[in-house]
Amino acid sequence: MKIGGKLFAWASVLYFGIATVYGFMSHDPIGTTAIAMSGALAFLVAFYMLFTAKRVGDLPEDNEVARIEDADSDYGFFSPHSMWPFAMGLSSFLFVMGFVFANWLAVIGVLALLFSIFGLLFEYYRGDFAS
Repeated sequence: MKIGGKLFAWASVLYFGIATVYGFMSHDPIGTTAIAMSGALAFLVAFYMLFTAKRVGDLPEDNEVARIEDADSDYGFFSPHSMWPFAMGLSSFLFVMGFVFANWLAVIGVLALLFSIFGLLFEYYRGDFAS
């Protein structure tokens, strides 16, 4: 976590430097603000990662002589056959396209998104894969 935090900290310094140079050279307030906001977001991630690294302590990723076996082997369960992430992506696409084309399409997108979220949450409580 320390390496990732330092990477994001240096990225925020880089973004702020680029925003400064870009602002002086182009006099474009929108682009300068966008680049500066990228630096601010990188700073937020760096602060969180470095703050968490202090509380958690050294992880195997931070130790140069650590072996693969030292890492935690349980990263959680990820469903290999689920179609619900695709459905969530498609319904999110419908929701966003509703802002572009018609409000009724955004309403359909929200309803489809809620349906797909419930489908993902309760996938293992009903049907063929119920446990």
